[in-house]
Amino acid sequence: MRALVDLSPVLTELGARFAASGFSAHLVGGSVRDALLSARATGVARPAGDLDVTTDARPEQTLEVLRGWASSTWNTGIAFGTVGAEVGGERLEITTFRADRYDRESRNPEVAWGTSLVGDLARRDFTVNAMAVSLGPDRTVTDPFGGLGDLLAGRLRTPGAAVDSFADDPLRMLRAVRFVAQLGLTPDEEVVAAMTAMSAELGRITPERVQHELSRTLLNPAPRAALELFVDTGLADVVLPELSALRMEIDEHHQHKDVYVHSLTVLDRAIALETADPAAESPDLVLRLAALLHDIGKPATRRHEARGRVSFHHHEVVGAKLVRKRLTALRYPKDVVEAVSRLTFLHLRFHGYGRGEWTDSAVRRYVTDAGDLLPRLHKLVRSDCTTRNRRRAAALAATYDALEERIAVLSAAEDLARIRPDLDGNRIMELLGIGPGPEVGRAWRVLKELRVERGPLDPSEAEAALLEWWSRVAE
Repeated sequence: MRALVDLSPVLTELGARFAASGFSAHLVGGSVRDALLSARATGVARPAGDLDVTTDARPEQTLEVLRGWASSTWNTGIAFGTVGAEVGGERLEITTFRADRYDRESRNPEVAWGTSLVGDLARRDFTVNAMAVSLGPDRTVTDPFGGLGDLLAGRLRTPGAAVDSFADDPLRMLRAVRFVAQLGLTPDEEVVAAMTAMSAELGRITPERVQHELSRTLLNPAPRAALELFVDTGLADVVLPELSALRMEIDEHHQHKDVYVHSLTVLDRAIALETADPAAESPDLVLRLAALLHDIGKPATRRHEARGRVSFHHHEVVGAKLVRKRLTALRYPKDVVEAVSRLTFLHLRFHGYGRGEWTDSAVRRYVTDAGDLLPRLHKLVRSDCTTRNRRRAAALAATYDALEERIAVLSAAEDLARIRPDLDGNRIMELLGIGPGPEVGRAWRVLKELRVERGPLDPSEAEAALLEWWSRVAE
């Protein structure tokens, strides 16, 4: 059949160059899938982003085809048959037909060149990624496994047996989770059954690759259904067991909400607030991780109290430690780990505000402790209010509005975002008669704490307070 994809001039010329050298070339994978998806929305199926091409040419032959035409090429993937190139502002990855076998222990393939396009498509992860469009003049579509039908039906299947596909590469199970969020596809029963039976195989995958897929899932506009699949199949037990642990048995008196469902709802609400804020980073991985994980300290701190009540005292403290440990194990960057842990630690602080009983000192401390995470903390705290009691929800929202107003007033007067002591290091050393050293740092921290507690001080007040502290230390 004729292709449904409108090829760019670069792809058209690429196909012509391969044909002139006696080879075939085909657009494949996500490039075809996404182009067909765009056609449903716009009526035009035009590939965008990085373009994946497969060919019967070997890598060294591909380099010859590109010589003198591509503005640049790179060979970082050449051991796996892939040559990268940039032409006319478009990035291409051109890979020789593959017929790999996997050792099913390390996930590393035994690279073998293939001899046919269909054989190459058969080794791909899902049918929606196993379609190809010829770059020759006929623009033939090759779809041996029904990928287009699956795409139109919103169905996720593997080209062959799902258990074989996931045994070859267990990371494909996490890709299935991501495609639920990214493409809105629903895995068929065979895929779900294989994911459930083989979830433990994820232990073969490096933490970096696991983290990459988990993050890509969370960064989609609506990841909830994907996360439910992640938990229901047992994949989360391997990757993020603290999330699965939130599915605690609800006590017989129903004195607390289902923490797992609550956490997913908080994530939904946080994403809504994030996307509605034109000044916010979006998608915001830190906020989304914090929303999902803010209550992971609850299972370890649950206590059954009198009259059927349940408590989770200090779950924010325990949760912050668990967040730091898990995200570190998943090889998240240190700044992400610390930010998510800090938000987890602070997410309950607001509940001590009552009806506005906090002093200005307490408001300053809230702002100072949050630092540059304050906008995210605002969204997290607001999202954490999932009560169905409308009056209570409205009261909590109004109270937080009042807190934000107080923060704004104090910020305008005192520049809360950059709270510093009223004396600098040079003046501290001059007053105390000391040189650079740890004592200066201790004095600086004392003055900063005083600044948080009492607000801006006149220099004379700050100097008197510093000298009083120093006299006590010297005794």
